[in-house]
Amino acid sequence: QVQLVESGGGLVQAGGSLRHSCAASGSIFSINTMGWHRQAPGKQRELVAAISSGGSTSYADSVKGRFTISRDNAKNTVYLHMNSLKPEDTAVYYCTALGLRRYWGQGTQVTVSS
Repeated sequence: QVQLVESGGGLVQAGGSLRHSCAASGSIFSINTMGWHRQAPGKQRELVAAISSGGSTSYADSVKGRFTISRDNAKNTVYLHMNSLKPEDTAVYYCTALGLRRYWGQGTQVTVSS
């Protein structure tokens, strides 16, 4: 019912920036919130940032002040701006959407070198 296509992963040095995007298609009217989770090797998948249909946002404490999530409703796309990246941010980032059920993007690798 909902498809998520994400892009923007890559390799960056510590202190650098990256921008992720996630485009939704299908039954997007059912989506309440969108955002990103990430999973590093040997760790649990964790919430990074989320944004509701009304525009309210939430962030993990570890990324507050460094990451910004935004939404372009006209393009059905969510963006995650990642600044001041740290090696600890290295993970696979998964776009997710919550509506009648939870949907996941394919995941993109972010690698931050020291």
